[in-house]
Amino acid sequence: MELIRGAHNLQPQHRGCVATIGNFDGVHLGHQAILAQLRSEAEARNLPSVVITFEPLPHEFFRGTSAPARLTGLRERLRQFALHGIDRVLLLRFDRQLADLEANHFVERLLVGGLGIRAMLVGDDFRFGRDRAGDFASLRQAGEDHVFEVIRRETYELGGERVSSTRIRHALAAGDLEHARELLGRPYTLSGRVRHGDARGRTIGFPTANIALPTGTSPLRGVFAVTVTSEEGLNGRGVANIGTRPTVDGRHALLEVHLLGFEGNLYHQHLCVSLQRKIRDEQRFDSLDALVHQIRRDASLAEALLAQPT
Repeated sequence: MELIRGAHNLQPQHRGCVATIGNFDGVHLGHQAILAQLRSEAEARNLPSVVITFEPLPHEFFRGTSAPARLTGLRERLRQFALHGIDRVLLLRFDRQLADLEANHFVERLLVGGLGIRAMLVGDDFRFGRDRAGDFASLRQAGEDHVFEVIRRETYELGGERVSSTRIRHALAAGDLEHARELLGRPYTLSGRVRHGDARGRTIGFPTANIALPTGTSPLRGVFAVTVTSEEGLNGRGVANIGTRPTVDGRHALLEVHLLGFEGNLYHQHLCVSLQRKIRDEQRFDSLDALVHQIRRDASLAEALLAQPT
């Protein structure tokens, strides 16, 4: 899969494609249905499939720290696009300049002038351009003017409701990993590069891999039984804490993973941590000894849970 960072990096060979556009936060079953439809439409025309997406996400730009927690970081989003067979991703920086771009200029400069699209796949509720002035009808009119096809994006429902990132956030906030798994089509996964921490876990006998959360926050908190993989070939099991570590007066949300039976150095490796079962909520303990006792229990329970058939 080819990643194009910014419209300024579009080249003549990128012209001529079938595209769709969106946040794709989580790349859930609804998104996967869109990607499958995109691939099908592109293959029927013998053209490459292109996903147009943003960093940061538009609602993060407009709402700042009050924006809902992101489900997946950029790297995981891109990994999912590749897994689902997308040919190219055009990653646009969502900033004031892009937010102020008029709808007709968005079509003329980016879709027609930059990508030379032959077909655009969007939903009925699609809005674009400054003040969200562009909609499905105006895009279809633009398609007639500039000779590209506008295809209606199919809606994916599960249990009589549309699958959405918001629905997944609600499931995660309630600790319902099974429902989140149903909506995602896979276990909920957080990924990131292992960074240096304060090494406190090592001093109490439970070394942890510390991973910053996407945009510094998470839609869920607690202690979980997890499976862990890496590009370097790691395939392990562990117990993870997502939260601020109140017992040691932590201030920022962090993902900490203790790998069961693992000895080695994970610094700077990029880990994918799949949450399998919730063990408990995060809590504050009166002493480090009480925390260590609880971690031993968490690790034992995680090992037992992960040994069970899925």
